[in-house]
Amino acid sequence: MLDLRRLQALVAVARTGSVSAAADELHYGQPTISHHLRRLEAETHTVLLQRVGRGVRLTAEGIALARRAEEILALSRRAEEELQLAAGLRAGRVRLAAFPSAAATLVPPALAGLRDSAPGVAIELVEAEPPDAIELLRAGRIDLAITFTYDDTDAELLSVETVLTDHLYLVEPVAERPRTAGRALRAHRHTAWVAGCERCRAQLVELCAASGYEPEISFATDDYLAVQALVAQGSLVSILPGLALAVHRHPGVRVTRLPATRQVQVVTYGAPPRPRAVDAVADAIVAAARDVTMPR
Repeated sequence: MLDLRRLQALVAVARTGSVSAAADELHYGQPTISHHLRRLEAETHTVLLQRVGRGVRLTAEGIALARRAEEILALSRRAEEELQLAAGLRAGRVRLAAFPSAAATLVPPALAGLRDSAPGVAIELVEAEPPDAIELLRAGRIDLAITFTYDDTDAELLSVETVLTDHLYLVEPVAERPRTAGRALRAHRHTAWVAGCERCRAQLVELCAASGYEPEISFATDDYLAVQALVAQGSLVSILPGLALAVHRHPGVRVTRLPATRQVQVVTYGAPPRPRAVDAVADAIVAAARDVTMPR
């Protein structure tokens, strides 16, 4: 059976790029890390690392084992948390990842709610888009993620709860006259567009295709403040989700709700039960989502 300490040493080397940096990260001596790696190679009968100059790099087998080791270590930590939960020993620290507009709209009221419902729970927040947040979950580096998806596909080994249906909006210069959603999209057949991330861009392209054309994308940015500022100057249009507009609404833009949505979700790794602290944070996010005011 593989030793978890040796797997931890391999993952640390893969993440930091050197034995010395891995030793610093794990608070071990460098000889201890080297010993664990040599023993892991002997136990697996596989060369996992190669020396390159003064450093090391993982072999293909080492990379494959490191990726799987991240999942093993994450499940091991989850098992410890569940045992601590059963024994009432959970300290109440939750590592949370959220995409930018969720961090601005859902996390602050969730924190406020936790002060009353679970004052002992501490949150560590990191900003991450959904694909990165899922990787952090799998690696055991966070406990909970707020993500979004444009379909209903659930990833393997993830527990997913939809907390909000987030409508998409056409964003136009305020000087544009009001139109219905379909007519508004068709009116911008020859207008230049500001697009966001690849997932958001795919939705933009699909909506324009349904109106009979391919959008001319002139600018690309994930910054919803920049998107609105670009549109407000008068020659561009874009599509933004409601959460982004709930954070900030530029006075120089007009918005029209479109017949398209994305699902905002709270995601954890593995099956229930979850530690009580994680449940408390998830419940606070669900409550915050119920109170979000969307654009009209």
